[in-house]
Amino acid sequence: MKLRQNILVKNPVAVMTGRRGSLARAGQVDIRISDGLIHEMGSDLVAHPGERVIDASDCVVYPGWVNTHHHLVQNLLKAVPAGLNQGLEEWLASVPYPRLARFTPELVRIAARLGMAELLLSGVTTCADHHYLYHAGGSTESGDVLFDVAEEFGMRFVLCRGGALESAASHPGLSRTALKPESLDAMLGDVERLKARYHQSASDAMRRVVIAPTTPTFSLPPGLLGELAHAARSMDLRLHSHLSETQNYVRFCREKYNCLPVEFVAEHEWLGPDVWFAHMVHLQPSEIRLLAQTGTGVSHCPVSNSRLGSGVAPIPQMAAAGVPISLGVDGVASNESGSMTNEVNTAWLLHRATQGASATEAEDVIHWASAGGSQVLGLGAVGSLEVGQAADLVLYDINHPRFFGFHDVALAPVVAGEPIAVRYSIISGCVVVDRGVIPGLDLARLRSDARDGVQQLLIELDNAG
Repeated sequence: MKLRQNILVKNPVAVMTGRRGSLARAGQVDIRISDGLIHEMGSDLVAHPGERVIDASDCVVYPGWVNTHHHLVQNLLKAVPAGLNQGLEEWLASVPYPRLARFTPELVRIAARLGMAELLLSGVTTCADHHYLYHAGGSTESGDVLFDVAEEFGMRFVLCRGGALESAASHPGLSRTALKPESLDAMLGDVERLKARYHQSASDAMRRVVIAPTTPTFSLPPGLLGELAHAARSMDLRLHSHLSETQNYVRFCREKYNCLPVEFVAEHEWLGPDVWFAHMVHLQPSEIRLLAQTGTGVSHCPVSNSRLGSGVAPIPQMAAAGVPISLGVDGVASNESGSMTNEVNTAWLLHRATQGASATEAEDVIHWASAGGSQVLGLGAVGSLEVGQAADLVLYDINHPRFFGFHDVALAPVVAGEPIAVRYSIISGCVVVDRGVIPGLDLARLRSDARDGVQQLLIELDNAG
């Protein structure tokens, strides 16, 4: 359990709030934190007795990033040679799916610790992990392991409990393994268990559970899609999945169901403000209108979509239409970087390259990666820096020659991207990165564990073959 402190952040170079328009910048204000909340923001605040004073004189302050789509187990699958030059379906069959059954709880723990460390050191304070390490006859304890690691690191954590319920022949990647999908009863039974043990409903919840089949098109029959939607809403849980990541998603829906992917999920009650989808690369204007009309959210994963050659999502068009936009790192087996700072920099650049220099503004990207993420997760008290909100904030160190000469240094983490160091990270008033390090984390041990984990996966895969 991390220690909550009363903190005064003094003399920052600039404060970005995560809000829109004229409210995106707060200026050079001090920030007082008490009882896990932002209590006061203003100039020349005086320290109260017992407050920890953090000198931010060489830092810009941001709301903590809210990563709305991740796959933590993939942290032991970076740069697998067989998948480096493959598209999504081939990559699924070459990289994650052949190894899913070989992830022991201990390997899950190692991967999660590595992943959360990298996320924290890039400025992430909330992570939604789409965890689909489930199959018939397999253990369900890996979800508990993820909650344990989140507790260790003090991270705000959302478990998107995934899995497949369809015959293996229909799922790209899964169809080329011996894995068998679990049953609907098994999935919902585990979701009920996880909800009872971990789920918090408050708008500043530290722990959430979400129902998240791997894909609505490939992972389960249409009838079960509706059953999952009913089950989620009866338990007051949100819904998440992948959708329209490649042209094959669109082609599959047209050929099998005679409709577009967003139309397909609409027919099965999978649209609404309690739903968000990752990727959404290939959309028609009519689908964008459906998303906007229903308040359905999107997790934009620009680096992974580029790495797999999936395409560029029409995010500026979705944002203009009113679709809730957020950002996700996605799995590092298709990214190789767990850095949200890298993600926001790519999001800022990518759409300008394809649609012109005015397509994305840095302040918009900051909003997507903070308050936008909190919106799609239903965490309304998180994601922006304003009085009364949860005290989740990051101090980026700009005392480096790379940032000398900036005219608008407040935007350095977005427009310059990596490398930029997190000097402090605070989650709900707890300091989780302190002077550039994660307190209590043995990096040498983490590196050794990761190396051993990779070797174990290699050995076991070789033996299985």
